[in-house]
Amino acid sequence: MPVQIQDGRVVLTHPKGASTELLLYGATVVSWKAGSNIDPEPTERLFLSSKALLDGSKPVRGGIPVVFPCFGPPTHPEHSHLAQHGFARSEVWKFDGTVMDNDAGVSVRLTLGPTPSIVAKYERPFHLSYVVTLAEHQLSTDLHVTNTSTSTGDPPDNLEFQALFHNYILAPADEVLVFPLQNIRFYDKTESNEEDRSRPKIETRPGVDVRKYTDSVYEDAPQKYEVTWPGGGLEMRTTRLKDVVIWNPKREAGSRMADMEDDGWERFVCVEPGFVKGFMTVEPGKTWIGQQVLSVTDQERRINQI
Repeated sequence: MPVQIQDGRVVLTHPKGASTELLLYGATVVSWKAGSNIDPEPTERLFLSSKALLDGSKPVRGGIPVVFPCFGPPTHPEHSHLAQHGFARSEVWKFDGTVMDNDAGVSVRLTLGPTPSIVAKYERPFHLSYVVTLAEHQLSTDLHVTNTSTSTGDPPDNLEFQALFHNYILAPADEVLVFPLQNIRFYDKTESNEEDRSRPKIETRPGVDVRKYTDSVYEDAPQKYEVTWPGGGLEMRTTRLKDVVIWNPKREAGSRMADMEDDGWERFVCVEPGFVKGFMTVEPGKTWIGQQVLSVTDQERRINQI
């Protein structure tokens, strides 16, 4: 069967052999296996720490966690009672059915609305719908955010939020490059003081690497990226996700994470498209959709090929 649900997990299988697995907890994709045009053998494309807790006790270290309604420590007054990265990645979502099932691909929908645990810390009316679609060489994730307020007052009862897909891409960290971010404004969150962390820089590198501790927020980025390493790579296309975060904690920060496997930081790069500089605003009754499409590529692209 192309869609199977068991023990809080949803498994999608494509007729050509690709598969993906996600948890109802956090709607977190924890595995995506796909081949390429040259090598059709399905291969794992996402990093999942061997020490990640999958029992719902804390957000998953790896895969594709969903960040909503705040990125990082909360800065919006309505988010003041929330933990870092919000609540979407640490709540149990509901399976809402199969959206598509044909030779092109298979997709499912998960949903999340205000639960008692959410309402206790976040009072805004909202509804989230998350559609995950598996194709032979692609994985798509679409987050639908609806402002369910029925208020007709003035000013409008707008929903303000941030959202992001926290992709842990399985790749050799010392050899991976991310394109094209040259000349894009970014904020370096590894700086030692708030003044420097808040000061924008301009990216000068043709290909961005993570050979050292990296936590960079690129603003108004291209929304189409190539993540490459010797022997492989991924293409990432996004819609309505104007920013992208490049992150790897390396030993400097990774060794302090209890759920990070030993030297795990050497096996991934996080390329995280989102809307995180400023806040997206959705009017009552309206819906915002942020999408990413990850595609396996056959050709690596190196600096000397630009």
